[in-house]
Amino acid sequence: MRRAWLIASVCLVIAACAPSGIYHVVAPGQTLYRIAKAYGVDDAHLAKVNRISDPTRLEAGQRLYIPGAMLTRQVAVDPPKAPPAPAVPPPLKKPVRTKPPTVAGKSKPAAPKPAPVGRAETISGPRPAPGTFIWPVRGQLVTEFGTVEGKSSKGVEIAVPQGTPVTAAAAGKVIYSGNGIRGYGNLIILEHADNYFTVYGFNAKNLVAVDSFVGQGDRIALSGAPSGGKSPRLHFEIRKGKTAANPIFYLP
Repeated sequence: MRRAWLIASVCLVIAACAPSGIYHVVAPGQTLYRIAKAYGVDDAHLAKVNRISDPTRLEAGQRLYIPGAMLTRQVAVDPPKAPPAPAVPPPLKKPVRTKPPTVAGKSKPAAPKPAPVGRAETISGPRPAPGTFIWPVRGQLVTEFGTVEGKSSKGVEIAVPQGTPVTAAAAGKVIYSGNGIRGYGNLIILEHADNYFTVYGFNAKNLVAVDSFVGQGDRIALSGAPSGGKSPRLHFEIRKGKTAANPIFYLP
């Protein structure tokens, strides 16, 4: 009897000390922030635990470890988006380099208009109407989209002074705001209509929280600098679903 009691006590101690957690199988339409919200965990911590570098690239059937959870929970899914009507996209126009206008001996900042590197990724369906996206900051482009010196860039990098206000390129919902994704520093991801996303990295400070809604031109962050001693700048991307597109073909 004493031995049986001792064995039962040891089993209870082991069970109490064992780390709790379950695996959640991602269903179609579920996003990282919705899964994290359903289980009451921080989405940045959930991404770090599961080594997810991009919260927008979850796959149906993917297994996510949910630390601290004991039972699986129902997770809301985004409704499927209707496919866009077939249309022929307008021809791409090569941007023209122009000098900023000069007033009384002072240069007025203008949106960067560099020549593109590489090509825009193929995006199905019609392009968004003019004015859908605006430049999040104004400054000189220091890294262009595509392959530069053997390195691939899914966005552009715009040189601006540290602490420059970063504004939303379009109205949308904050689906990520944190620093759990390596290489981006403080990062913000906005979800927009028609399955578009914008990405803002290297921020000195994020000013918006997950699940909040922002309007076009609203302040969402203060610019910072990437690691490695590089100069202050903003990393900016435009994506259609999981496909990165060259931002200069979507900006005024």
